[in-house]
Amino acid sequence: MPNNVEHENFTRTAVIAGLGAYVPERVVKNDEVAERLGVTTDWIRDRTGIEQRFVLEPAGATSDLAVEAGRRALESCGNPQIDFLILATCTPDHPFPATAPAVAARLGFKGVAAFDLNAACSGFVYALSVSAGMLASGTYRTGLVIGADAISTVLDQSDTITAPIFGDGGGAVVVRAGHTGEPGGLSTQILGSDGDLLDIMKTPAGGSRQRSAGVGDDAANSYFTMAGRAVYKHAVNRMSTVSSAVLERMGWAPGDVDWLVAHQANRRILTATAEAIGISPDRAVINVDRVANTSAASIPLALVDAIRSGALTAGNRVLLAAFGGGATWGATGLIWPDLTLAEHQTAT
Repeated sequence: MPNNVEHENFTRTAVIAGLGAYVPERVVKNDEVAERLGVTTDWIRDRTGIEQRFVLEPAGATSDLAVEAGRRALESCGNPQIDFLILATCTPDHPFPATAPAVAARLGFKGVAAFDLNAACSGFVYALSVSAGMLASGTYRTGLVIGADAISTVLDQSDTITAPIFGDGGGAVVVRAGHTGEPGGLSTQILGSDGDLLDIMKTPAGGSRQRSAGVGDDAANSYFTMAGRAVYKHAVNRMSTVSSAVLERMGWAPGDVDWLVAHQANRRILTATAEAIGISPDRAVINVDRVANTSAASIPLALVDAIRSGALTAGNRVLLAAFGGGATWGATGLIWPDLTLAEHQTAT
């Protein structure tokens, strides 16, 4: 193991101890989306690499996704008691209050620290980093980190840019206090942001700026918008740059990485990011074809699928990377631990 990682063996951090993920039952294939948008299924597949997505039924909400994903993660490691819950989401049940306390209560953890974190598609990596700091403080012993988004609820279903790309889902990990040198221990974490890029992905309405400016409730402003070409450029650049910085600090060469598990934005972004880092694209975990872009849920969903397929195994060197609205980005690396998924947890 590289010298600088050995030097960090006694640094307290978060250790991944459990994993779970969940998608709604309703499957929406490309033919349904294509008919609605007046395009072909080939048009969707060629631009995104996506074949299908999972969508909440009416009356469903982000908290429903988060609760089920959290329950599965807890079951995977013996249902431990937790001291805090972080919910990474950009589609909370309500603008106010936060959704995390309700999720904690539904899971049976009234009284624990619980809060939302909004870094859009980077939310899960951000939340992991925050959990590492909380556990390193010595105040907390065990936590639950959930990434969940119901993006379908903020989409204009007639928008050819966003409607084909997104799906709903939730993913979660149980984290415990441990050390950077052990399997599952989060070592180097690097996060970043650039507020000058806030307009490339945005939901204009619903916040204080709209209301204080006296802007009317135009329905179009309530939908998520995205500048596709700009997102592609910045996603590849930021994820590859931050990933390379993490590898350098950890003393890993790109060839040392067994699996790149990046935010599942679309297939082209995933393969381009791997190539920019210097990792073979066949070492990039890809399940965006089956679940689409699930925002903060995408990395844990990809991890579950990689385990179920037999690709990801204990001892693998794993690099996690994400880019999201804000703009935000982040990456971290770890040696994958020996985890057992809940019995009913199936690949998506």
